[in-house]
Amino acid sequence: MSDNVNIDLVSRTNGKLMGGGDVAMRLLANNFNANALRTNDTLRKDEWKVYDTALIAVARSRLNGIADLMSRGLTFSLPNALGITRVEWETATELTGADITMSGISQSQNDRMEFDLSGIPVPIIHKDFNLNIRALEASRRTGQPLDTMQVERATRRVVEAAESMLFNGYTGLGSNNTIYGYQNAANRNTGTSTGSHDWDTDSTGSEMLTDVLSMIDKLVADNMYGPYGLYVTNTAFVRMGDDFKTNSDKSILQRLLEVPNLEFIKPSPYVGAKQQVMVQLTRDVVDMIDGIQPMMVEWDSHGGFVKNFKVLAIMVPRVRNDAELQSGIAHFTGA
Repeated sequence: MSDNVNIDLVSRTNGKLMGGGDVAMRLLANNFNANALRTNDTLRKDEWKVYDTALIAVARSRLNGIADLMSRGLTFSLPNALGITRVEWETATELTGADITMSGISQSQNDRMEFDLSGIPVPIIHKDFNLNIRALEASRRTGQPLDTMQVERATRRVVEAAESMLFNGYTGLGSNNTIYGYQNAANRNTGTSTGSHDWDTDSTGSEMLTDVLSMIDKLVADNMYGPYGLYVTNTAFVRMGDDFKTNSDKSILQRLLEVPNLEFIKPSPYVGAKQQVMVQLTRDVVDMIDGIQPMMVEWDSHGGFVKNFKVLAIMVPRVRNDAELQSGIAHFTGA
């Protein structure tokens, strides 16, 4: 998780909603109305537009794994997300196979699905900054546009925290509130790179291909047939520009992308060193709980001399397996 990014949580204790953090407390006081956190008492309309434009540009440029899910419709919309602290869903076992007979009279095996309940907390990811009222008034008097560096960096921190959560999960909300990501999902398929090598330093193109096929084999064994996406480290992705083999007319990347059902290979700074993770891009494997995409709110302090701002989001990965613990994630590590 990115440094200095706060996550507030609203929880229910003895039947009463309790807030942890200033954002959560303000939301409780306003019946979870997000617009109560956005007013034009301080910023004028055009000033809000300047900040919002900068925020959206940074958010779009920094989303990677999350964007892959959202572009494929792998989202779970959460209306009134500020008032929801936990999302739960059922997993179910499969029925046995159907019988094939000529008469259809004989009774097939009487079967029953078994259900289990899973759930994750829904935290708020946020980062604060402030602006002195004199700087704001100076901007208005001189006609100079507001400096958007702070909102850009705050947005980057929030989006980085959300991306990190997708790949690495988050355990900072307590032992009973673990959020799982690609690389810490309890039932993910794991393995090691071929030949005691690793993709960051010394795996050959042929060894990388063997690893990719091994990852797919593990997923197919769990009845996960694609489509797949593969995330690697930035270092490994650069190495994929090398020839697949000596004097080859293809790079390693080009050859790997010829594997059936492998839709893309992308670098991510949140993939662990010497590791790679393959994900089946379907809703039964992973989706993104989409409560609030990055937005900015503001309030006063110090008698109005300081204008405080907060970039916040409610975007939580929901990594799943079925009741038989089959997973659509393969996570391999190097030696």
